[in-house]
Parts: sequence; C-alpha cells; structure tokens
Amino acid sequence: MSLVDLLTNYLYLLRYLVVLLMVLLLVFALDDVFIDLYYWVRHWSRHLRFYRNKQKFDEQQLFHLKELPIAIMVPAWQEVGVVGKMAEFAAAELDYENYQIFVGTYPNDPATQADVDAACARFPHVHKVVCARPGPTSKADCLNNVITSILDFERKTQVKFAGFVLHDAEDVVSAMELRLFNYLLPKKDLIQLPVYPFVKGPFDFTSGHYMDEFSESHGKDVIVREALVGQVPSAGVGTCFSRRAILKLSEHGDGLPFDVQSLTEDYDIGFRLKHWGMTEIFVRFPVTDSKLARHAETSRSRSPSQGNVVCVREYFPETFHTAVRQKSRWIIGIVFQGFKTHRWTNNWRLNYFLWRDRKGVITYFVSFISTLIFAQLCLFWFYDQLVPDGYRFLSIFVDDPLVQTLLGVNFIFFANRLLQRMIFVRRYYGIAQALLSVPRQLWGNVINFFANVRAWRQVLQHGDPRRVAWDKTQHEYPSVSESRANRSLGSILTGSGLLTERQIETALEQRQKAERLGQTLLRLELVSPEELGRAVALQLDLPYAGVNPFTLPEAVIALLPARLALKYMVLPLSLENGMLHLVRESQLSPVALGQIQRQTGFKVQLSICAYGAVSLGIRHWYRHEQGLNPDDYLRACLQTKQIDARELELLQQRYFACQLSFGDSLIQAAILDPAVVNQVLISYDHQSGQRLGDYLLSEGIVSADSLAKVVELQRERRCSIQQLTTRLCHDKKHYKDALLWC
Repeated sequence: MSLVDLLTNYLYLLRYLVVLLMVLLLVFALDDVFIDLYYWVRHWSRHLRFYRNKQKFDEQQLFHLKELPIAIMVPAWQEVGVVGKMAEFAAAELDYENYQIFVGTYPNDPATQADVDAACARFPHVHKVVCARPGPTSKADCLNNVITSILDFERKTQVKFAGFVLHDAEDVVSAMELRLFNYLLPKKDLIQLPVYPFVKGPFDFTSGHYMDEFSESHGKDVIVREALVGQVPSAGVGTCFSRRAILKLSEHGDGLPFDVQSLTEDYDIGFRLKHWGMTEIFVRFPVTDSKLARHAETSRSRSPSQGNVVCVREYFPETFHTAVRQKSRWIIGIVFQGFKTHRWTNNWRLNYFLWRDRKGVITYFVSFISTLIFAQLCLFWFYDQLVPDGYRFLSIFVDDPLVQTLLGVNFIFFANRLLQRMIFVRRYYGIAQALLSVPRQLWGNVINFFANVRAWRQVLQHGDPRRVAWDKTQHEYPSVSESRANRSLGSILTGSGLLTERQIETALEQRQKAERLGQTLLRLELVSPEELGRAVALQLDLPYAGVNPFTLPEAVIALLPARLALKYMVLPLSLENGMLHLVRESQLSPVALGQIQRQTGFKVQLSICAYGAVSLGIRHWYRHEQGLNPDDYLRACLQTKQIDARELELLQQRYFACQLSFGDSLIQAAILDPAVVNQVLISYDHQSGQRLGDYLLSEGIVSADSLAKVVELQRERRCSIQQLTTRLCHDKKHYKDALLWC
C-alpha cells in the first residue's frame, strides 16, 4: 500500500474521530454559552435596573464601621524567606488594625520556624504555630493545628474572632480586604475574593495561562454560580469564614474543621456550608481610590473599575512541570475526591455545577486531541496551498456536509470562547494581555492534558484518590514594597560610637524577662532617653524630635482627641500648613496613622522622641495626673545647692527613663504575652472611662492577685522626681563618707 493510500485511510478514520470530537466540543460549548448568556443578561439588566439610578457604595463607607477581630491563617511548609515578607507587607498595607496572623509550621522545618520567629519578634500580631505531626502533612491538617492555636489565643485574651481568613504565605493582600470582610461578616458565612496572578513576561505562557483562567472564572463563572445556586467554591486564598462556620465545621469534624485527607479542602468546605444552609458570597468590590489598589495592574487599557477590585495577588508556577503538578492536585481533589465526598443531589442547579467542575477529566483530553488534529489539518492545508496539483486530502473533510456543519458551528463557538476570555482578561490586565490570551489558551490545553494524565496515573496507582499525598507548590513572594530598616538597635548604638560591643553583651546578659534591649540599656544607665530615641529614629528611618512634654501648647493638645492619644500613645507636637506633627517613642503602623488622619481631618507626620516623653505627656495632658512636671522642683533644688547643673540633667534623664507603661508591666511581670497585650490594647475601649486594669479583671483576662503584682512592679519602676533626688543625695553622702573613711 502506497503512502498516499495510508494517508487517505488515516484521514477517513480521522474524519470519524473529528465528528465524535466535534459533537463533544459542541456539547461543552453549549454549556459555556449558557454561562455566557446568563452572565451578560444578568449584568446588563442589573446595570439598567439597579446600578444606573443608585448611588454606588464606595470604600469610604467601610471606614466608619467598628473593627471586628479577624484571624488570618497561613499554612507554611518550607516557606523560608516568604512568611516574613508577607507579615511585613500585611503590617504596612492592610488598612485595618484588629487582626492577628497565625502561621502554621512543622517541627521538622526549623528554617521556616526561624523565619517565623523573626517575624514574631518584629510584629506582635504574628504568632507561630507548630503542628503536632512532622511535615509535610496536608494543608488541611496544618490549618486544623492553626485553628486550635487561635482558639487557645481566644481563651487568653477573651476575644472572639468574627472572621477566619485563609491565605497562603506568598499572597499579596489588598489594603481594603479586611475592611470588606468586616462589613460582610455579620451577614455571610463564606466570603471569597477574586484572585489575579501577577504578570511575569509577555511570553511566559505557563504562568500567563493562570491569568486567563482566573480572569474568566472569577470575572464570570463564579458570579453565575453564586447567582444560580448560592454556593461559592473557595479558592484557598482570600477566603473568609465566619465564626459560626468554623464552629459548625469543628462540630461535625469532631474538632477538626478541615478534612485532612482532602487535597482541596477549600473546595470541599463550600459544599458543606451550603448543605447546612449557610450563606456564601463571591464579592467583586472596586475601590475608587487608586492608592488603595496600588498593587493592581497599571495598563491604561484596563477597566477603571474592574481593574481596581479588592483581590488577592500572587505568583503562580512558571515551569511546565510545577504547573502540571499543581493542576493534577486540583483535579484529584475536585474531581476524584469530589466524586467520593459529594454525591449528586436532588438540586439540578447544584448538579449542573458539579458537572462543570468534573467535566475537566473529559474536556482536557478532548481539547488536547482536538488541538493535535487541528495542527495536522493545518499541515494538510499548507500542502494544498503549496502544491496546487497535488492530492486534495482535505476534501475528505470539506466535502462532508456533516463535518462542514460541525466545524462551522464549533468554529463560531470557539471564536466566542476566545472573545469571552479576552474581554475578562482585558478588564484587569489590559488589551496586550487580552491578545496574548489567544496563544496561551493552546498552551493551557497542553498543561491541562498532562495534568489530567498525571492525576489519572496517581489515582490508579494508589487505588483510592484520598490516599494521594499533598503535593505542595513552591511559593515566591514578589518584591512589591520597600522593606523597613532591618538594622538592630545594638548595631546602631555601636556604629555611632555610643556603646561598645562589650556593653551591648553586658546589657543582653543582664536583661530581665520580657524586657526590651532599650529598656535594659536605660535601666543600666548605658544610654540616655534622648540617645535611645535618636537610635530608634535612625532604625525606623524617621525624624527625631526633641520635646518637653509639659510645655506643649494646649491648643495643639486639643487637636488630638484623648481616645486617639491613649490608644496609640502619641502626642501632638505642632500644626503646620495643615500637617499635624505627632511624636511617639516607637514605630506606629501606617494603618494607625491613617486612622488618626481620618478622625482628626489633618494630614499626619510622625517623629520619634526621647523614651518616657510620650508616657509622661499622656499622663499629664490626657489623664490629668498632678505633680508630674519636675522642672519647678529641680530648679528649687538647684537654687538651694542640693544638686548642681550636671546632676539636674542626670535626674531629668533618670526621671524619663523610669517610665514603665502598664502594657510593659504586664509583660515584664510575666502575666501576659506581648501578643496578648497587643490584642487587649486593640480591643480595649479607651473612651469607656474604665481603667485598663479594671477591664482586664472584668473580662477575666487576669486575676486580682496578678493585677496587684503588675501594679506593684509599675510602682517600683516608676519613681517620682522627689524619690530620685533623695536617692541621688543619699548616694552622694554615702560616697563622701566613704572618701572620708579612706
């Protein structure tokens, strides 16, 4: 048989295969067209009937709500160099205060633990959780350990978290994320934000095809799903669960809210909550202030509103192998494990979306084989064009009316599929990425096919899809913001020549429990409060301001309400050209500065001052304590020659240095951990008129005996200027007597 005969017979066989594939593709296309039509009809009808004549709800209205406590859960296995960056980024970017981050680590991953320990040392709202079992276990197992730690933290602080947010270590969160959750939490039990991958290079098709898929899925498909069924699949990141949902999951899981054998525990939870009648929402909330969407894409051709939605951003795998591994895990969890966990129901709408979730095991094969056949037909077409008198192999296809009809109809649907994807990619990424989505779709078919093959192979190899191990994806954290200064206080003091390395070592050796290095240096009189303040300012890259807390203008003090001064431990220094200058003894988060700015109506600039200055100023101006200003007493002592000028300066330094706040007293008395104190200060209502100690007692956070211990420690450390002067005079007399005796 000649080569031509072989090709002819092959093409006849191929024609029957093409007919079968075209029928399958037509069924899948009609499925997708239904989603398209429903979305666009709903979109334009809502626009014409509702949004056109109604004032839009913007992000400014979210700032007026009371902040509910929210816990962020981050599973971390081999995430060195990632967790610390995320914690730093969240602290700088999240426009919210009342939140805590709990990072789940493993006992056999000391490198990640060390990274998390460093983050905990810098950020009091970051907590390390060590899982009971060595890793890598499943993500669900890690999250169960995190939930246990969160509930333990609640018992210590008497704070009940209203929301539990699921994130990965590499996520770049939106500034308004927690405020949006805070608004929705009283009404919703599962809240899902859209996910938009970061752009790599224009020809990085592997990571780029994730952009295309998420743009269409989170721009259209999930919206239709929520509208038809009221059920939202969690993306595993940017998901917030209500307290009610977590407790219900824990109850049914015998204390374990997440299914430890599931590779896609987030997808599983959405169905369980829906079955229990809980409410779920997929929210696309655009912000009007571009500063609050500063990590969105910057293309001019993107949608002004849809390009600024509150979302989660992260890098996705950029190599073929890692993408196949990740997607095969998704296929096993959603399709194969889903078949065992979530049976078909009596609700046809829910069954329809179960079908859409599971049809991938068929469509990925069909799409890949169709792509191969299309490539072959293109080669035969080129042959026909190059060899006009040659064999017309394509006539086997083009002369068949059935094939012609199927090809024509499927071509139209395929063009619609490309157009739909381009529309949704353009919204967030712009026209350039929308055009690139066309060739990326072909490459995505290849990735999905091999991921499907790998998933089938793993399931057949293990016999049971629930036995397949968690195949973790390696994460990368983008460089999206400038890092804060990482120089230690000790290195700054030694570098400036104020202290030697030996003096720093001595201070570290004599540091008392829970005492910060700066406090130890002050107690040992190795540095003055002013020297410490200047070093802290240099460490934080902030200006230093010398301030006498007792001589501030009353008109300036009146500009800052007492509730803000007490909550954030700041003093107003001056008002110049609409800028309110504040001083503090340590760093203040950008979120806190934003709160002060919104509530005072002034722009705010922060400076660092000498240790003790703000503590004394707060007590003098806002708590109205009498007898704090030492100036008159010291001048009188100087006039009576009880002390000289050098001793007057020394007494002033000692007076500032001995100021110990109530929060630091709680920590140094070993009553509460720094993280617990941080949460207590957030939850405590400074306007209530109730003293902080009474609040701790009433909430059951500390006992009466413990509180008495704290008050006694603070009384011992805080000395009046009269006590310090008496001690100095006594030391002088003792020194003179010793000289006489010698």
